[in-house]
Amino acid sequence: MQIKKSKKFTFKLLMILNLVVTLNLNAQIDYINEKALITIDKDSTTYFKNKFKSRFKVIDENQRMTLIETDEEALPWLSLFMHKDYNRCGGFMRHFSLDEALEHMNSEDKMQLAQSSFFQNSYQIDRENEVQPMLENLNAGNILATITKLSSFQNRYYKGPHGKSSAEWIRSEWAKMSSMRSDVKVELFKHKNWDQPSVILTLQGISKDIIIIGGHQDSISGSFGGQDAKAPGADDNASGISTMTEVMRVLMLSNYKPHHTIKFMAYASEEVGLLGSKEIAKAHKDANENILGVMQLDMTNFKGTKDLDIVMMTDYTNPDQNKFLGTIIDTYVPGVKWGFDKCGYGCSDHASWFSQGYPTSMPFESKMRDMNKNIHTANDTLKASKNSADHALKFAKMALAFLVELDK
Repeated sequence: MQIKKSKKFTFKLLMILNLVVTLNLNAQIDYINEKALITIDKDSTTYFKNKFKSRFKVIDENQRMTLIETDEEALPWLSLFMHKDYNRCGGFMRHFSLDEALEHMNSEDKMQLAQSSFFQNSYQIDRENEVQPMLENLNAGNILATITKLSSFQNRYYKGPHGKSSAEWIRSEWAKMSSMRSDVKVELFKHKNWDQPSVILTLQGISKDIIIIGGHQDSISGSFGGQDAKAPGADDNASGISTMTEVMRVLMLSNYKPHHTIKFMAYASEEVGLLGSKEIAKAHKDANENILGVMQLDMTNFKGTKDLDIVMMTDYTNPDQNKFLGTIIDTYVPGVKWGFDKCGYGCSDHASWFSQGYPTSMPFESKMRDMNKNIHTANDTLKASKNSADHALKFAKMALAFLVELDK
């Protein structure tokens, strides 16, 4: 009797396992058929050819980058390996058509312009009387509160309800903060290929020339889970969004009236190939907008490098603007130590603007080798920053001074 029951149980178990394997295999085939076009840096091409083998097809390549056809399922793994082995967040750009991908492959002239064009400010620092009172109103407690709220969402993944609701929360907060200003507009920039919108606040100036401070709002956790994963993303990148939100608050509190138009941007879907910023940057280029400078705030609250506070990335950025930022730090954030590092191709949203020919800077919280090891996990919480936003406050001071000194 016991033997018969055991045989029946084994048979049923095998049938269930066979069904599960069959369903998973079919799902795998369907999923892999969803092709994805990405560009990656030349220095990582051979590495990922060996990692992904038959799932990795080279479409085109030049001296700077390689165009790859892979599958949707490979992208989270690509992001994970880029972070683990190359100290890059993302490290690739995704493209939704071959024409768009090839256009990006042929954007070398625009990139040369972004890197070599003379930064449009005279470098004369002369607005201390206006900047200093505003700096005194910046508050680390406000930054901490915003990080706390944003990291309380289950995740801010670009697909699904959480990424959408967190974006709507950002829009609501920015709208409340600027509700007394008739020269401010807060809007959602909707993207047709995923759920999460980007958020843009525009402070209209007399001039149509534009200054941009941006950072990505989405979060991701590991290679699995997607919209169901636990991804608080306190440092990556609730910290950057919270830093710019505090800068915005003080500009509103001070009733600052800019000469140039200032835009704050919370980009969607950076973690899966800079998708949100890429669409927005292209829209500005297609509209022939004149952009004086772009600053990317991606991770501002973890002090990973002992002898440095702010580290400016030298690749895919404008050296003159970086030099200007160094002068800003020395003048307005005394005692803060800064230096340089590289972060590689597609490491954050500034690369989207750079590829369209605009001058960019990416001041980062540490050298790449010392970056927060908790990012892209459920452990990216405020604990790593000792439940403080003091480090992010340094970036807020730098960013506010950058805006006001460039706005002339």
